[in-house]
Amino acid sequence: MNDRSVELVSVAAVADNWVIGEDGELPWPSIPADRRQYRARIADDPVLLGRRTFESMRDDLPGRVQIVLSRSKAAFEEPTAYRAGSVEEAIEILESLDADRGYVIGGSVVYDLFQPHLDRMVLSRVPGEYEGDAHYPEFDESEWTLESETEYDEYTLQEWVRAE
Repeated sequence: MNDRSVELVSVAAVADNWVIGEDGELPWPSIPADRRQYRARIADDPVLLGRRTFESMRDDLPGRVQIVLSRSKAAFEEPTAYRAGSVEEAIEILESLDADRGYVIGGSVVYDLFQPHLDRMVLSRVPGEYEGDAHYPEFDESEWTLESETEYDEYTLQEWVRAE
């Protein structure tokens, strides 16, 4: 694994062409079953996300605590939200919360910044190619092991673990 005391897990819904969003929205029709499993997975743990993703979820904040990557020095009004100016600072905050794991939930810049630090990825693979302005970072599959793959009606859930 790594020398951290906390596991970093990326969670994303990804089209065949690595698109994850268009104008802050999913570019495919809603998949309620995927949304339910995603929300249940991250409900009790801290989440790490970018400021724009945080702002878009303000009415229904995910996770127990939100660690928001932001270049702005401004704090957030929500009592569960922490501001981090870097990946390293976000990981320090996560470790200070005595969490077992933290879920990286986007957007695309945040996924890209955390990619070298991830221990696992949970990807809902949505069939088809979609137009979009946000992409999940492509990764070298030789550095990862596909631990499980479960097919559902509208998506396939893959769990990847970083190879030793």
